[in-house]
Amino acid sequence: MTHDVTTHGGERMNQQTVQHFEQIFVPRIAQCLAEQLGPAVLVEIVPHEWPSRPTCVRLVGHAFEHWRPYAHALNVSLTWDTVEIERLMQPNGEARFVNYLQALGRKLHGWESARAVDFASRTQDEPEILIGGLDFEA
Repeated sequence: MTHDVTTHGGERMNQQTVQHFEQIFVPRIAQCLAEQLGPAVLVEIVPHEWPSRPTCVRLVGHAFEHWRPYAHALNVSLTWDTVEIERLMQPNGEARFVNYLQALGRKLHGWESARAVDFASRTQDEPEILIGGLDFEA
């Protein structure tokens, strides 16, 4: 028997889908981000917590001492759209996901321009930033 869980946005998602996403896809996202951002940034997987918190990847880093474009140290959480997660489970999902991982460097730059965050200096304008509802488009 499968159980549905309610995500933070009120959408329902199958518990098996959540588990598959956390076991198969999220570690690969975290690894790719760690490679992109380097050892000065902690990349942490925060598991889905029913019903109120979706699976997220947290990026935390100490700001450079001498170069701080923003006031706060890096503390960004990333979450993905429920429909997008479910699309990964479809037959073409793995190919989409591989393309997404290859585009992740460009995505990081896009996230910087959408929010006041600078990954190079490991700083941001707000104490915590949530970049949610992400897709898996390359």
